[in-house]
Amino acid sequence: VVVRHKFEETEVGVPQGGPLSPLLSNIMLNELDKELERRGHRFVRYADDLMIFCKSRKSANRTLNNILPYIEGKLFLKVNRAKTVIDYFGNVKFLGFTFYKRDGKTRVRIHPKSIAKMKLKVKKLTARSNGWGNERRATELRQFIIGWVNYFKIADIKSFLIKVDEWMRRRIRMIYWKQWKRVKTRFTELKRLGIDENKAWEYANTRKGYWRISNSHILNTSLNNQTLANRGYLFFSDYYRKVCVN
Repeated sequence: VVVRHKFEETEVGVPQGGPLSPLLSNIMLNELDKELERRGHRFVRYADDLMIFCKSRKSANRTLNNILPYIEGKLFLKVNRAKTVIDYFGNVKFLGFTFYKRDGKTRVRIHPKSIAKMKLKVKKLTARSNGWGNERRATELRQFIIGWVNYFKIADIKSFLIKVDEWMRRRIRMIYWKQWKRVKTRFTELKRLGIDENKAWEYANTRKGYWRISNSHILNTSLNNQTLANRGYLFFSDYYRKVCVN
């Protein structure tokens, strides 16, 4: 490795996150893939994340005890025992996914931790405190949504995404309402979006909180789904329908 512009020898390992790390990982673990295939195991591996599927806990314990000596004794790789578990496949998180059975078939869904992480990201992207204009906010959301949906599209997420979109639209409407902070501005914007003059004046003078007004009939009508789409906003369920594989 390079330390202060000088090469130094290292006794073990490569820098985590470096471009060489996944390449060397796949070269080494390719031998493990072949060994698991030779033994007739069903498994899935991505980089150094590995799941081996067994029919029973007894079989899983036997498989683990048999494969560990090969990994550590022949491949000279250290297994992280803290992260090595035997469990029902529905309790396991793998690459952000988890699994369940329906009608006798194994299905894929998103792990709750991945959902929480996604919602936190959307919350940050739809926060007024970041100082972004509406155009940049729409662009940042679009880029995130496209990447997220393309990754998780193999999961059963259609109904979930519809609910997420409802929540996200409400947050976006709240942003617009905060931006129209003056009574005159709110009145003008509501009229421009087709709201009756009397109703526009009534709501422009409302004392309801931002979150409450964001779910009102007036904002749902004026800043409807199509209006938000015309302003550059992309939503999860809309993009999911374009690339859906289920």
